[in-house]
Amino acid sequence: MYQITLTDQPVTIDFTAEGPTINGQSYAWDVVRLSERQFHILHDNRSFRAELLDLNAAEKTVRVKINDHIHEVKLKDRFDLLLEQMGMSSAAGSKVNDLKAPMPGLIVGISVQPGDVVKKGDSLLVLEAMKMENVLKAPGEGTVRTVRIAKGDRVEKGQVLIEF
Repeated sequence: MYQITLTDQPVTIDFTAEGPTINGQSYAWDVVRLSERQFHILHDNRSFRAELLDLNAAEKTVRVKINDHIHEVKLKDRFDLLLEQMGMSSAAGSKVNDLKAPMPGLIVGISVQPGDVVKKGDSLLVLEAMKMENVLKAPGEGTVRTVRIAKGDRVEKGQVLIEF
């Protein structure tokens, strides 16, 4: 089960054996992948063009363009929802000491070096995964202590990339 927030409205998506449900309702759709980031969707005899513009795995946000309208989508998986139910936020009160790879991939660019001061949201590096380039951004303010990877390195999920 996942929860997304689209235009400040929470929506629950679940993938069952019978197909996807949205807010508990069956959702029949036909999706055709046109390219790596573009899709054509048919739903209720309506046609939609969808394009994945940006995926930020660290912040669990996605920017998609559907029929020329850009949407910012926040994602929460079942673990995020469980932490919320327990009164804990996955980001609450934790000081970030390092940036870890959110998924396996290839480092295609690094924007910082030791000694650089970064603010929350500053671009740190570009990780290519599943043929998509993902910009990893600073989770908070800090000074880069060590960059543990180099351009061209292959990394595994959870591997420390940058220490603050």
